[in-house]
Amino acid sequence: MNPTHHGRHCDDLLEALAAFRGSCALVHRWGTDLAGRLGGGARLLVAGNGGSAAQAQHLTAELVGRYRDDRPPFSALALHADTSSTTAIANDYGVQEVFARQTCAHGRPGDILMLLSTSGASANLLSAAAEARRIGMAVWALTGPAPNPLEAACDEALCVDAPVSATVQELHLVAVHMLCEAFDRSCEESAAVARRHPGTPDAIEEGAL
Repeated sequence: MNPTHHGRHCDDLLEALAAFRGSCALVHRWGTDLAGRLGGGARLLVAGNGGSAAQAQHLTAELVGRYRDDRPPFSALALHADTSSTTAIANDYGVQEVFARQTCAHGRPGDILMLLSTSGASANLLSAAAEARRIGMAVWALTGPAPNPLEAACDEALCVDAPVSATVQELHLVAVHMLCEAFDRSCEESAAVARRHPGTPDAIEEGAL
C-alpha cells in the first residue's frame, strides 16, 4: 500500500478528533449520570451492528469488569452478544426486532439504552430506541455525522463528524474510554462521600455501589 494512504488515515483521524473534543463535556456528563444510575441499581443495555457491536461490547466489559482500578461490578448487557436470542428473534420476528424485543425483556424505567451506529440509520437500533422510550428508559447514541435518524430517535446523541466509518468507530472507542473514566471518577467520589459521612441517607444513596 502507498505510504501516503496511511498518512491520510491519520490526517482524517486528527481532523475528526479536533472537532470531537467539543463533545468532552457531554461524555463526562454521561459517565457521571451512568454512575449514579447504575450505583442505584439501574442497568445499562447496549447494542450495535458489526464493528459497532464490538465497540458496544467493549463498554460492557469495562463496566462489568473494570476500566483501570478495582471497583465493584455493575450491570451492563450487550444485547447482540446473546446469539441464541438474536437469531431466534430474527427468525421469528424479523431482524428489525432483534434489539427491541430484548430491550422489552430486560429494560426497566430508569435504565439506559446506549446504541452505537456509524450510519445512524440501522432499523434494528431505531426500533430498540422506540421501545426503550416507551418503557421509560434514557436513550443515548454514538453515531456518525449528523443529522441522522438515530440522533432524532434518542434523548441525546454524540455524532462524530468524519467522512469514513473507520474514523467514526475509532472516535467511538475514544468516547467509550472517556465515558468509563468519568464513570470511575464519579464512583470514587461517591465512595469518598460515604466514607466521610457514614450512615447518612445522602451518603448511603451516593455510595451505593
